Amino acid sequence: MRITEHPILGKPAEKRTIEFSYDGKTITGLEGEPIAMALEAAGVLIHRYTKKHHQPRGVFCAIGRCTDCVMVVNGQPNVRTCITPLEAGMKVQTQYGLRAKEQ
Repeated sequence: MRITEHPILGKPAEKRTIEFSYDGKTITGLEGEPIAMALEAAGVLIHRYTKKHHQPRGVFCAIGRCTDCVMVVNGQPNVRTCITPLEAGMKVQTQYGLRAKEQ
């Protein structure tokens, strides 16, 4: 679900639909939107699991201040997905502790 018209900001600019991978599955998002927004629109709410207790985490602050939304992006762990723009072909993986789950 995406906001189609904001009461103050109006309608967002049109963006191109692109494909990227999430945990090995191909899904779509809008080019340039935050990765977290594309994932939420696709129904993905869990971005990582904590190292010690393996508890799920997702978007919390949505402004890049906390680390709840970090994921492995293109092989790099700890990427804050709430502020990282989506690009075509990105490889996004759920983070388990400090890295992606071994396949």
